[in-house]
Amino acid sequence: MSVIQSEALEADQVELDAITELGEQLISSVLAEESVDTVTQLVKSGAPLWYQTNSEGISCLHAAAYVQNAELVKLFIEGGAIWSASDYLGNTAGDIALSFNNEEIYTIIRDAGLREELVRALLSSHGMADAESTMTLRLEDDDTAATSTETFLASKLRFTVDEHGQEICMLKDVDGDEIGVMMGWERGIMQETVAKLADARRSTNGLKILNIGFGLGLIDTLIQGLSPVHHVIVEAHPDVLKHMKEQGWYEKPGVTILEGKWQDFINSEKIQTIVPDGAFDIVYTDPFSEDYAALRQLFGHLQVLLGPQGKFSFFNGLGATNATIYDVYSRVAEVHLADAGFDVTWYDVDVRDSAGDRWGSSRKYFTCPTYRLPVVCRTIDE
Repeated sequence: MSVIQSEALEADQVELDAITELGEQLISSVLAEESVDTVTQLVKSGAPLWYQTNSEGISCLHAAAYVQNAELVKLFIEGGAIWSASDYLGNTAGDIALSFNNEEIYTIIRDAGLREELVRALLSSHGMADAESTMTLRLEDDDTAATSTETFLASKLRFTVDEHGQEICMLKDVDGDEIGVMMGWERGIMQETVAKLADARRSTNGLKILNIGFGLGLIDTLIQGLSPVHHVIVEAHPDVLKHMKEQGWYEKPGVTILEGKWQDFINSEKIQTIVPDGAFDIVYTDPFSEDYAALRQLFGHLQVLLGPQGKFSFFNGLGATNATIYDVYSRVAEVHLADAGFDVTWYDVDVRDSAGDRWGSSRKYFTCPTYRLPVVCRTIDE
């Protein structure tokens, strides 16, 4: 290493140490409940709002939430503090506000997240790839088979039964970790979903239903209980298709299976040949590994896919490993559905893990105690 390189490294270390010291000082000042003026001066002097302590992983925004100082929360948010940063316990500043039942601070943080994600989505829709959100339906911050559609479709799936007798479908990622594609504990969610989508329709004849993503067939089995005249299933994974054949789904009356991704059929005449008027009474989607951008793309086709009284829902796993992020991402979806001409009614489903071990060896993709079930219908002009 040359003398110049060595001096450059030393200079970088000095700068890093100075930033770290300012970051620690800022957080300590907030926790000590020093005056807003004192904290403001630290920010102006260059204290980093993104900094998180090595000991606990808390940021200045976490600290402001701990001392319940709404003025400082606003100051940090306006200065660019990261609303979604999690400490070492997995809590965001919004979660801390929730723990204190501080609605004012929680709303400030949540709304900041909503604004940021909406702007990010807008920039992404205009081709600015760097602005793409990390929102995924089941797992976050992952570019393996869990969140890459093409990698997922090329991966090997394993259908088995866990120690509780629940059927599960698993895949292995590049690190050898097993991930549940769908697990038996979701049955309650699917039961509530079908009940809300069908509501008073159960006594009517001739239901036309489209489901995207078969998984374990939990929701499709429940759909069969409605005796639909048309039950269209879109599934792309070869191992799932093989499993469906073994389970006799190809022979079920009224069932049509489209082998491929929904994008392969949505703009073709294939769906119209199955359902002549091209309109379904119920549309549901839960395609493992697709990101939010794909879900939003589907929103844009609902005006054609849904009949006048049709209802739509999707597996809402958007950021569901954290309560604040889950709330923000659910609201983002609501805004985008409104833009597409649809209203959303949310229903809470208690999914707390009473057994304590429903995940087994699988990586967790849903840890919130409450599942927010979306039921989507056309906006009615008053």
